[in-house]
Amino acid sequence: MRIDARGLEFVVRAGGPEGGEPVLLLHGFPQHGGEFDEVVPVLHAAGLRTYAPDQRGYSPGARPTDVEAYRLPELVADAAALLDALGVEAAHLVGHDWGAAVAWALAAAHPERVRTLTAVSVPHPAAMAHALTHDPKQKARSSYMALFRQAGTAEKMLLGMRAAGLRRVLSGVGDSARVAAYAEPLREPGALTGALNWYRAMSGAALGAVGPVTVPTTYVWSDGDTAIGRGAAEECARHVTGDYRFVELPGVSHWIPDEAPAPLAEAILARVAGDARTDGTEEL
Repeated sequence: MRIDARGLEFVVRAGGPEGGEPVLLLHGFPQHGGEFDEVVPVLHAAGLRTYAPDQRGYSPGARPTDVEAYRLPELVADAAALLDALGVEAAHLVGHDWGAAVAWALAAAHPERVRTLTAVSVPHPAAMAHALTHDPKQKARSSYMALFRQAGTAEKMLLGMRAAGLRRVLSGVGDSARVAAYAEPLREPGALTGALNWYRAMSGAALGAVGPVTVPTTYVWSDGDTAIGRGAAEECARHVTGDYRFVELPGVSHWIPDEAPAPLAEAILARVAGDARTDGTEEL
């Protein structure tokens, strides 16, 4: 389905029982809403209604050219506007990678719109900003961002030789068909630039300005994540004042929705059901 919001048109994958409690799923880079395809059947079986949009820069009809149009507040406003367009007052919110950053910020700024939050891989933006400033290991893990922020250069390196560089970035998501499902849409004119503009509009000040989250929250992190280290992951708890659960997935890479959809779905359902186990780290 296609939804008009804020003068833009977003592609949205919708599924599950029409009357089910709504779940908004926000994807990361360099993917799209289809990254949750192996997760949502479990949520549907539990009676939930899911909406997985291709976010700003990824939907062909939502691809502004100005880098400033990709600042975090704009991305958060998109998510809130999509809920408005869907007629959803408050949803269970799930976000992976950059989608997690948007989800954290939406939950912090508009807790009345978020029933529960399940953030995947990327911690609270203020925790990430702290780690980027104070943790040399996290700085090294995030060094790839410097390339992504170089307009033109990043596109050339990632899209050259039939997107060989982009396919390498995506190599952990699964087989060649799954890699192609994410890479091919970003070969369309302007698509990868829109996706990279999220990095180009990012600032440490904006990340650090995101306030504490008060809604019931689960943070899912995997110890095989090469992008997010344990320091940033554990710093996350300092920025949640509501009920909080930290779920660690051993031996799983950054691509949790693709690599471990069943454990992720379990964590989402536990949070939606109001599971309040907060006795430290839990392994699934």
